Amino acid sequence: MSVPARSGEGAAPRLSICIATYNRAKFIGETLDSILGQMAPGVELLVVDGASTDDTPELMARYLSRHPEIRYLREQVNSGVDRDYDKAVGYARGQYCWLMSDDDLLKPGAIQRVLSALDGKTELIVANTDIWNADFSERLLDRRLELAADVDYAESERERFFVDTANQLSFIGCVIISRAFWLARDRASYYGTLFIHVGVIFQHPAIRAARVIAEPLVSIRDGNANWAPRTFEIWAMKWPELIWSFPDFPDAAKHAVCPREQWRRFKFVFYHRAMGSYSLAEFRKYLSARTQGTAWISAWAVAAFPGKAANLIVVLYYFLLKRASRLQVFDVLCSRYASAASRFVAHVLGLGSARRK
Repeated sequence: MSVPARSGEGAAPRLSICIATYNRAKFIGETLDSILGQMAPGVELLVVDGASTDDTPELMARYLSRHPEIRYLREQVNSGVDRDYDKAVGYARGQYCWLMSDDDLLKPGAIQRVLSALDGKTELIVANTDIWNADFSERLLDRRLELAADVDYAESERERFFVDTANQLSFIGCVIISRAFWLARDRASYYGTLFIHVGVIFQHPAIRAARVIAEPLVSIRDGNANWAPRTFEIWAMKWPELIWSFPDFPDAAKHAVCPREQWRRFKFVFYHRAMGSYSLAEFRKYLSARTQGTAWISAWAVAAFPGKAANLIVVLYYFLLKRASRLQVFDVLCSRYASAASRFVAHVLGLGSARRK
């Protein structure tokens, strides 16, 4: 049973900022601060707590004592991130719902920028983002979408919209969506995918009107996802399976977003070995039965390869061939297999340093 909403009656807001959270007491306060400082008339803030076992209820009690306008709903059992975001939209009162993450930050002026774009006809707004390290002391990527100006997409441009935005949409915090549109779509089929919003957006029939805002409105805290222990499963299995499930798009468009069998790419698997997300355990669980012959040997060999050595090789690879990939270098240097040798080589080669909480 949920905690009752703490908002007054009155006209429905134009925008509901919906946060689904679980065990993020360490981070959600910064997220709330970035939102509360720019709240405006016609905007509500809603937090659905999926039965956190950390200090989230106590932290939220402190925020509610100072900001009673926050609607905080605590679930009695954890039903997963997909169901919790679906519940949040159901609880929301706004015409549009911003599906905000629980550890990232809204940029100053972001809410007003979105409000100015809400015209009642556009079903989806996609906000651009930048990426920072965990304590927001270093920006790693200026913008995920390289756009100079906002872009509007009509229903007839659904394939271009899919190719242009699907990977950006893997981050839920960029999604501002019509509540009526969301509730009219199939959501239950996407419970457990970790990307319910992507399923809602790209299922049939196609979205009729969407806009991408070129200006970054959300700052992402890199490397802090709750699903970090499942990284290989998600990007090798779950994400491709979801992308390739949509009937409205040709195979070429799906491939442009994500190869169907990413795990067949040696570079992809080796990178995950260097990150510590692929090992013999993942090989046995996901690839042993899917491969045979030389492919089986290659997948096993990468899984058995020393992680620290793989990490150093990947650092050298980025120096020789991908020096502009600052974000990937940072992630490799922050992984559990990053050694003093990898960091020293990165420093000597001018690839930067890694600083995380």
